[in-house]
Amino acid sequence: MSGHNRWAKIKHKKLAGDARKSKGWSKFLKEITIAARTGGGDPANNARLRAAIDRARADNMPLDTIQRAIKKGTGELEGSALEELVYEAYGPGGTALVIELMTDNRNRAVADVRHILDRNGGKMASPGSVTYMFKKRGTIIFEAGTVDENALLEAALELGAEDIQTEAETVTVYTDPGSYISVKEGLERKGFQPAGGEIAMLPDNTVPVAGEAADALAKLVTSLEDHDDVQNVYVNADLDEAALARAES
Repeated sequence: MSGHNRWAKIKHKKLAGDARKSKGWSKFLKEITIAARTGGGDPANNARLRAAIDRARADNMPLDTIQRAIKKGTGELEGSALEELVYEAYGPGGTALVIELMTDNRNRAVADVRHILDRNGGKMASPGSVTYMFKKRGTIIFEAGTVDENALLEAALELGAEDIQTEAETVTVYTDPGSYISVKEGLERKGFQPAGGEIAMLPDNTVPVAGEAADALAKLVTSLEDHDDVQNVYVNADLDEAALARAES
């Protein structure tokens, strides 16, 4: 699948590190709260909530902490008024970005995002000019070498998965967002234990980025992800890990 690229692999590797960098588990808690607010508090019937819980549990978040976040979303406990925002942008090397935020202050959030873009070679894009390049998909990640890939492929397709892709370190099963829960749980019942998973915006096609443009893009995305209100940054770049490592050093 063309949407799965090196940048996506890097992003999966950074999940646990992202949580620690962003003041503990605050980003996971925001996502759980919003997911429960918009789709209900039962993860069995809310794919977005299930994916958020999976990510939080993968980073060892206690169940009682997760339950409190869910109850804030459903209104059983008082919580801050969070608003979801999506901004589109252009980045170095002719790349396109989708930036998802959760904030209690829209004006502050947009000003901060615009400032980060301006300082790092990016610029805001008009609504709709970027999102059409991406598609929301469920991704279920397995560590390469821990699964029988042929058996996983057969089981995943039987359960309704869209595709499966093997790379050096990971095997990724792709699903429609609405099928994420049934495919993931079905694979688990068949004995396949995923290392992680999420529902993400993946690009239909990618842009190869190298050299100075790659370094600039990696710095831009890292700066955005470090902002407390930014939940996710999706980019249609084929970028190597070395550029990201330099941006984080």
